[in-house]
Amino acid sequence: MEKILVTGASGFVGFHLVSAAHEAGYEVHAAVRRTSRVTDIEPFVDKFVYPDFNQLNALAALFISEKYDYVIHVAAMTKAKSEDEMMNANVGVTERLTQAAFESPNPPQRLVYVSSLAAIGPLSYLDGPITEFTPYHPVTMYGRSKREAEKMICAKFADKPISIIRPTAVYGPRERDLFILFHTMNKGIDAYVGRAPQKLSFVYVKDLVEVLLQACISPQARLDIFNISDGGVYSRYEMAEIFKRTFRKKLMRVHVPYAIVKSVAHVSQWLYSNSAKTPVIYPERLEELTAENWECDISHAQTVLGYRPSYDLDRGLTDSLRWYQQNNWF
Repeated sequence: MEKILVTGASGFVGFHLVSAAHEAGYEVHAAVRRTSRVTDIEPFVDKFVYPDFNQLNALAALFISEKYDYVIHVAAMTKAKSEDEMMNANVGVTERLTQAAFESPNPPQRLVYVSSLAAIGPLSYLDGPITEFTPYHPVTMYGRSKREAEKMICAKFADKPISIIRPTAVYGPRERDLFILFHTMNKGIDAYVGRAPQKLSFVYVKDLVEVLLQACISPQARLDIFNISDGGVYSRYEMAEIFKRTFRKKLMRVHVPYAIVKSVAHVSQWLYSNSAKTPVIYPERLEELTAENWECDISHAQTVLGYRPSYDLDRGLTDSLRWYQQNNWF
């Protein structure tokens, strides 16, 4: 039985990934914090490990003792109070993990790094789609950290078997950020910032985890990069239309002027400046949410990895909304 290490296993994507890896017959090891809630993933995990990601020696000892066949590095920090904190979590940890893996006497057959389309950033409405060769221009701290992690891998580990996977916005059962939008819709409000049209892309979590596992075993270049979405391009109103069809509800559509929301975002950032938490909306997040074009070209993943998404937004979101309802999230 081949052995796979999943970092960030207690998170949203991690849950679905360890479940799929277990179903595929892997011996699944989950790297989590000792404080992480792991009850939900226990049925799918053969062993929990608690490495200190800030200590190269601790990571090296883990790889020497466990001899992993594959590593999927999902763990990431999505919000932080400072750029340094974000860079250490998303670049420093990735570098130490990758170094420990490939300096091991028994290095993994492949390491899959979960980056983000945010590393590239959005395009203007008439440009696109985003390809693996689109120049970097991230608009958030998170996107910049993912860009730097990608650049670090390409500079220091280009000769190693590494797949960089860049998913667009990921949704599905247990996801919490987009759920805020659905929770608002459930109250009858369909809210938007401004009136500018958008081209959006999404990927259902089950399709994402399938391609992550496929990246472990598919023949490919030593280092390769893949953009991932469901292949569709959606208007800003598509999710609301699916919500209305699913629950047979009427929504009141509201367009809040961009200038007003921008002012709120700046005030929120100031109010939270001395808090350990981050606000729901802040200037960088607003820029990302209102970006014109996240259209994504997945042809490289289709050709090399045989990626064939099973869920378009209609099917995937309908399944997700039903899950939220059945599990009393609404």
